Amino acid sequence: MTGSLSVWCDGAIAGTLSRDDDGNMLFAYSGTWLADPARPALSHSLPKQAAPFERRRARAFFAGLLPEEQQRDGAARALGLSKGNDFALLDALGGDVAGALTLWPEGEPPPVYDGTTANTPLSENELAEILAILPKRPLLAGEDGLRVSLAGAQAKLPVVLVNGKITLPAMGQPTTHIMKPSIGSLPHSTENEAFAMRLAKAVGLSVAEAQPRRIANSTYLLVTRYDREETAPGRYRRLHQEDFCQALGIAPEKKYAKEEGPTFKTSFALVREACRRPAADVLKLLDAALFNMLVGNADAHGKNYSLLYRPGGAELAPLYDLMCTAAYPHIATGMAMKFGEARTLDELRPETFAKFSADTGLSAPFVRRRAVELADVTGLKAQAVGDSIADQGFDRAELKRLAGIVAERSRRVTMIAARRAE
Repeated sequence: MTGSLSVWCDGAIAGTLSRDDDGNMLFAYSGTWLADPARPALSHSLPKQAAPFERRRARAFFAGLLPEEQQRDGAARALGLSKGNDFALLDALGGDVAGALTLWPEGEPPPVYDGTTANTPLSENELAEILAILPKRPLLAGEDGLRVSLAGAQAKLPVVLVNGKITLPAMGQPTTHIMKPSIGSLPHSTENEAFAMRLAKAVGLSVAEAQPRRIANSTYLLVTRYDREETAPGRYRRLHQEDFCQALGIAPEKKYAKEEGPTFKTSFALVREACRRPAADVLKLLDAALFNMLVGNADAHGKNYSLLYRPGGAELAPLYDLMCTAAYPHIATGMAMKFGEARTLDELRPETFAKFSADTGLSAPFVRRRAVELADVTGLKAQAVGDSIADQGFDRAELKRLAGIVAERSRRVTMIAARRAE
């Protein structure tokens, strides 16, 4: 295991991640990076400064690049590492992560993909085998030549799509898609996530592209990475991004608001402070909050919202990891972030909108009007979106059930919000 990791971004060393005598992670920007005004801070929570960042602030960002919960445990077991050893896990997995960074042992330049290495498409048998393995061996941890990581508690694998075929990345090659096998404890999770993602797009929200796919007896979702940009046919560059926990300096295990994680109050404040066009992104975040209420997504926590960095500055990233968790009675129904004082749809009242508005700095009449508008169009389009996925060979009865849940939730939100919208 190395003593220090160089943190690379856009072909340059942004800084060094190291450990002190007690094993705590520290991060320091490189002098070259600090001296170049065109080189941005890596995180809203890690502004450019000469002094190193101590453990709490360094860990909140860098541990946020790693998988969580059972995925972290499984990856650590496969690598023969302690699940609590953030540094060692980043050393083993940090070659391709969310955003533009890549972490490599100090003194070792990262491999640069030459664009000519042929990617061998996975056969159906190989793909089916990987889908079966991922829940037990997250991120294919320990696979020779594969150093990839993604945050989250769901099994997934960053891959490359070449001519519609899924391949594993070559050394140094940015991954372009995320493959998510169905979740064993959540029946029809592929249909569910595809439905929620496509419904969000249908009502005009910015959301990652998601394709439900089937192979043999398995289903999976293939999600296009919004933090990758095609620069030439088959050539991609990494775009930087960070989730709200990272941006606010909150450790990943505290991603839920009730655990001191981001709230709507702190999230809207972050967007206003960090985004280059805050007015537009505040409205996008409002729509995201309302949509998650409408679709019944109780798991929209601080790591399921992100900032995407472009040359002109930060913007709210497209939505991802959307689901109708309300379809699963055994899952907690309380929303990850309270909407005003309401944690569930049953707790939503006309006066709830006033509290939410106070938290977010928006006009209560405007929020109620937008809730009615979005609820109306969401309820109207739910069935058609479900039918379009069913027409691709996915479970029609389940998709009809999901559409019914969303239509009823939309009707209830409209009824409650409209009481003060007149």
